[in-house]
Amino acid sequence: MTDRFHKRLWQNAVNLSRTPQRPRASLHVVEGLHECSVCGLFQRVPELKPGFLAECERCGAQIARRRKTSVIGAPAAFCVASAALYIALLISPLMTLNVYGRENTVALMSGPIELSHQGYNTMSFLVGLTTLVMPGIVIALMGAVLYGASRPHMPDWTPRLLTWYDRLRGWSMVEVYVLGVLVAYTKLVDLALVDLQPGVYLLGGLMLTMAAMDSTFDDDLIWNNRDLRKRVDGHRGRILDVAHLDAHEDALPPVEHMLSCHACGLVVAFDHPVLQEADMGDCPRCDQILRRRKRQSLASASCLLIAGVIFYIPANMLPVMTYTKVGSGAPSTIISGVIELWQAGMVPLALLVLFASITVPVLKILALSFMIISTKLRSRWQLPLLGKLYRMVDIIGRWSMIDVFMISILCAVVHFAFLANVTADPGMICFALVVILTIFAVELFDPRAMWDAAGLNSSVASDASRHTLSDGRPTDGPIPSSDTSMEPESA
Repeated sequence: MTDRFHKRLWQNAVNLSRTPQRPRASLHVVEGLHECSVCGLFQRVPELKPGFLAECERCGAQIARRRKTSVIGAPAAFCVASAALYIALLISPLMTLNVYGRENTVALMSGPIELSHQGYNTMSFLVGLTTLVMPGIVIALMGAVLYGASRPHMPDWTPRLLTWYDRLRGWSMVEVYVLGVLVAYTKLVDLALVDLQPGVYLLGGLMLTMAAMDSTFDDDLIWNNRDLRKRVDGHRGRILDVAHLDAHEDALPPVEHMLSCHACGLVVAFDHPVLQEADMGDCPRCDQILRRRKRQSLASASCLLIAGVIFYIPANMLPVMTYTKVGSGAPSTIISGVIELWQAGMVPLALLVLFASITVPVLKILALSFMIISTKLRSRWQLPLLGKLYRMVDIIGRWSMIDVFMISILCAVVHFAFLANVTADPGMICFALVVILTIFAVELFDPRAMWDAAGLNSSVASDASRHTLSDGRPTDGPIPSSDTSMEPESA
């Protein structure tokens, strides 16, 4: 967003001293062509039938899908249900703790408030942002996008909001918070009497409705209904007319001349080779800046990964919270919390916390390190496997926030002065920094750079992009290496 704002400011200043330019038709929208976001292979994809998806032939990543549900009706219904549950959740308690006749009640906003009282304002902001603010923003964005998409002529603000929805959806961590509540509950039942309140059930319902909202939402169809601009701002201040190519009928331009929009996936072609990270103008569909690859992807991901590794050591060595009862207690680290759950006989929950808090951060660090090294060495070893590993790390990365949410709940509900009290410790900050830094590192890393460095995205290596399946039927037998695989979508 900042990059786009600076570009607009610079262009407006430069255009004041320039005479109007004559448009030049050098930008072509290539319809029916998709670029795999993991390996960078351009592939023809026919029109999909409802309930089918298309997978990249080279790396197996999903490049297109079609839902059987209504384009607007189904996600709108779940969006309205999510909004109702979210509003009710804000005013409903989650659980009540009774210690020797004294009661405390915790709600969704109690954790951030208590962390702020203990002096952890940064952690209070992080927990409040991911559990209070972002779910509301995401639901509001979805409602606005569906309203704009239902109009006969889609408003210009609709694609901008859809772009922001894609960026912010991962930071709404309702489902992770649900597991944090579950872990906190299992720790509290051995300490005092715990009563679950309606907020817990509202929280579970919100998790399900938001998941259903995402599952029934088909953003490709929304983008396809967007009218393309006939003229856009190009690179170096030029104004470009927008022409059209049909990937199924016309000859495709060289691969070096094409790129896909990072926001909406539209494939465009130029009359000259495209630099990897250069600003090539504005997308005629979503108005975002067109770049072939993410800017400074390798350097940014490396710096964030190194910072995450530095904070990982104190995150596991320092205590994350201290529990005191009747004046006595001891600090607790992440691994000691796992041991306590195991000794209490809660083996599945102990394994869950071990996986989310210990295994996932280590997996992200090792996987991203290996991908960066592979790119530096221009290695072709197991690139499809690395692509699958990248997709897995991207999905599971935020689940490490379970411990942070659990600590915020315990701090909010267990504060009975001398009788029982839970306070957060500096280890929680280090652990949260590891999670956030590695999430940003994965987002900034461009997995297509691995295939670029190996020389697999050149014109010769990408001849497979000039072929496709002839129809939308699923294939039962083996698919030729030059085709895009089509499969029925699993439930």
